[in-house]
Amino acid sequence: MTTYKILGVSLLIVIMSCNQNQNDTSKDVQTNSQQKMEIIKAQGVITKVSSKNFEDTYNTLVEIITNNPNLKIVAQLDHQANAASVDLELNPTRVIMFGNPKLGTPLMQNSQITGLDLPQKILIWQDDKGVVNVSYNDPGFLKLRHEINGKDDVLAIISKALDNLSKGATGV
Repeated sequence: MTTYKILGVSLLIVIMSCNQNQNDTSKDVQTNSQQKMEIIKAQGVITKVSSKNFEDTYNTLVEIITNNPNLKIVAQLDHQANAASVDLELNPTRVIMFGNPKLGTPLMQNSQITGLDLPQKILIWQDDKGVVNVSYNDPGFLKLRHEINGKDDVLAIISKALDNLSKGATGV
């Protein structure tokens, strides 16, 4: 083979390799975009149906959080009681606010506006059919919302903790 043919073949291989890498990158971007869209479509909220009644679901969650040395309950809100105080009706609806500063602080150091969504909150609510639900913010959505970078390890721990808490409360 002449030198020109060798250079031509080499150039062709490089071009094909670049195109393959570009295709791989495009696939990664496309997959990442699809994941973002799935989170956005879900409005950033994860909801699980409880196998227990409202009071048992709520009390179980309070007990689990209280008995976890890494977590602290910051506040408990009873929206049903608040509605009743102004002569309005609302199905049972309560929020437990709790946190772990060792996990939340690094997120706020990365993006201070994350403090709008911290401490964590879990909503226990009963719909008109009597179905009890447990809902909370998807940490993946918080990452997108607050443009949190480089804290995937912390977000993974928080995701796992929220999943475990909600499973414990719902019995599912």
